[in-house]
Amino acid sequence: MHRPGFAPIVLLQLSLLGVLQGAKWTYSGPEGEHHWSKHYPYCGGAFQSPIDIKSDLLRFDPTLRPIEVHNYNLSPNEQLTLGNNGHSVQISLPSRMHMTGLPSRYTAAQLHFHWGSSSRPAGSEHTVNSRQYAAEMHVVHYNSDKYPNMSMAVDKSDGLAVLGVLIEVGEFNPAYEKFLKFINGIKYRDQKVQVPGFNVRALLPSRLDEYYRYDGSLTTPPCYPSVLWTLFRNHVTISRKQFLSLATALYSSHVQDSAPVPLNGNYRKPQLADSRVVLVSFKEGRGLHGTLTVTSPFTRKHIVQQLMVGDLADLADEGLYQLLPSGSETLHAGKKKNLKNQQSETLAKSQQQMLNPSLLKKSQTNRYVGKLGPAEDPLCYVSLEHSVFHQLRQSHTENQLVRSLRNAVFPQLNLKSYLDCRSDLALATVRHILRGRPTDEAVELDHSLTKALMKQRKTSTSMNQNVAKTNYGALSPATASRKLHTQGYPHPWLLPMEWED
Repeated sequence: MHRPGFAPIVLLQLSLLGVLQGAKWTYSGPEGEHHWSKHYPYCGGAFQSPIDIKSDLLRFDPTLRPIEVHNYNLSPNEQLTLGNNGHSVQISLPSRMHMTGLPSRYTAAQLHFHWGSSSRPAGSEHTVNSRQYAAEMHVVHYNSDKYPNMSMAVDKSDGLAVLGVLIEVGEFNPAYEKFLKFINGIKYRDQKVQVPGFNVRALLPSRLDEYYRYDGSLTTPPCYPSVLWTLFRNHVTISRKQFLSLATALYSSHVQDSAPVPLNGNYRKPQLADSRVVLVSFKEGRGLHGTLTVTSPFTRKHIVQQLMVGDLADLADEGLYQLLPSGSETLHAGKKKNLKNQQSETLAKSQQQMLNPSLLKKSQTNRYVGKLGPAEDPLCYVSLEHSVFHQLRQSHTENQLVRSLRNAVFPQLNLKSYLDCRSDLALATVRHILRGRPTDEAVELDHSLTKALMKQRKTSTSMNQNVAKTNYGALSPATASRKLHTQGYPHPWLLPMEWED
């Protein structure tokens, strides 16, 4: 007898077991990155990492301060665990190591590496204008102001912050030799050795004031979009011999396995930008000419307020680009209103709506919109997956889990990232906001947005045939281009580090 609902329950249990106990995954083959989303649906979702840091994504942010790391110089009397987890080389770090300068205190948990092979010494996950480096180190921190440990933080939208270091083959690096000399003790999966403490700060570039920053994800299953990425501009070097100790001495298989599997090429391919921009703390150097300065949070809040409580008929009449700021000009060029007066009016209306929750659509996104800032409770990706899967099970559409999760998560991540100046405002997010205003004007503005997007698609398609068409186009706050910036909807299989990432 057919038993509806049984298979979905089993599927969800297997999916969750995959996350909690580790469903098998690799970087190639039947369990390779193209198939990760079968067991880890967020790998096919929004705000994925790594990305190719292209010049046209860069926005200079003068408020970014140098990274400050604390207690990184460890005593040789302290023992650290160096291990091979089958996907990478990992060093566990003591909890007194932390960094400051971010909205919260982030405590170090571990560091690990991604690298290429002896025949192809190109294995960094992030690329810069399509240039791939030999390897990349990630120093993983969790938000210790809010969460007691890494496990509790990993699936929260404000849970992690990762320092990324690009590595090139060049001069011998004595700091990296502090642990590489023990590499033969962890040749096989799950092997571990104890190594003396050393100065972890010496693994980082000398300058911690020049970096790229963006909102992203773990680069390995389960790919939760829970990472605030800081990738240093300047790379470090290791010798070819040091690189080969990573690329040739290790195996992803257990010592007892009959057929040893080399551990190399352990990097995920770049993901779509997904309406995101990359903030930079520097403005000098090759390739930075004409880099735009990021629009202020004040202006961004004002734009969201306009969408939320402004005159939508005016917005539709004046066209799509009236959503965009223009220096000191008002949002409505035709109205010539005083910005301060208009700000007061929209704030008053916003406060009225906040006092009357029934006026707002009951959704996580409108919690962001109503408060014009991050929600008090961050997204919990495991709970959200439970909820979405339960809804899909009711309609027997469990196979839509990857896309449904993306649709549920993207507007929330995009809006928060936009208000934090790390994304453009996407059309899907605008539409989500307008759902809280079921008026003819909202429909008219939506038509205006769609028309502008379709016009831009015709241009962008000829420029990039490899990007799928999408409704997730972005409304760039940059006034220099005054064009609608679009990002392709990711392929269902999304080109895909350990969830410890």
